[in-house]
Amino acid sequence: MAWKLAYYDAVKLDVSNAKDWYRKRQKGLEKRFADDVKKCINRLQKNPYHYEIKYRQVRTALCAIFPYAIHFYVDEAAGQLVIIAIVHQHRDPDISLNR
Repeated sequence: MAWKLAYYDAVKLDVSNAKDWYRKRQKGLEKRFADDVKKCINRLQKNPYHYEIKYRQVRTALCAIFPYAIHFYVDEAAGQLVIIAIVHQHRDPDISLNR
């Protein structure tokens, strides 16, 4: 079963900021980043329980290439995964805690 997805509003800004940063470093790198994030989301959609709970009821999935983690929780009642943050692994961990 593929779970439906929901996103906190701040997630779009997380991705946009990261893509801007990578775009400035190398042409086309932002597309590779976006592809890596999409592949990671596809993996967690197929089996969200594969990822352990890190805090509260939030799980994290690590992207394969770029050092980003997708923070999400499972809303079983709604049949969806709620992504609360997509952040660089070396940034302040409280970013996702405060959402």
